[in-house]
Amino acid sequence: MDEPLNVQTIVQQAIDEYMRKDTARREPAYKNELQEERRRREQLEKRMNELVEENKRSRALADEAQRNATIRGELQKLGVTKVDLAFKAVQDGVVRTDDGRLVAKGENGELPVSEYLASFVQENPEFLPARIAGGTGMTGTQKTAPASGYGAVDLDKISPSMSKEELERVRQEILRVATQTLR
Repeated sequence: MDEPLNVQTIVQQAIDEYMRKDTARREPAYKNELQEERRRREQLEKRMNELVEENKRSRALADEAQRNATIRGELQKLGVTKVDLAFKAVQDGVVRTDDGRLVAKGENGELPVSEYLASFVQENPEFLPARIAGGTGMTGTQKTAPASGYGAVDLDKISPSMSKEELERVRQEILRVATQTLR
């Protein structure tokens, strides 16, 4: 009876030996595959972190552009002629709150941007257009009325189909304007 037991034991030992060798043979491939998967995962995580940072930067740039456009738009609505100069003067005072509103930090606390800019323009009227055209050193311009007998010429009505009298009237008006300009 020992004989079947020995054969069974030998077969069992052979199978165990085969399994150990097979496992030892496959293990490096599994380890390589595992390392390759780990490397891919780390690359994907790194790329995802880069995309998140890029998204944050893009949002910040878009937010800044929207903020600047809002400020410039409000200044234009208020009639400011030197928008860029006024924008540079007020841009640091305008911030975005946590809830997304644009407010200005003033002596009286937070103000809506429109109120802040309106008070800024009231305090600094030099950003508004001049009330009186001209100023020191400005020379007067002379406006002359068309010469008698000639009416104003509408450039859109000049065409090859005009009558000879109308063409002559247009030539005379052009000659009059040119001589006045050369004086």
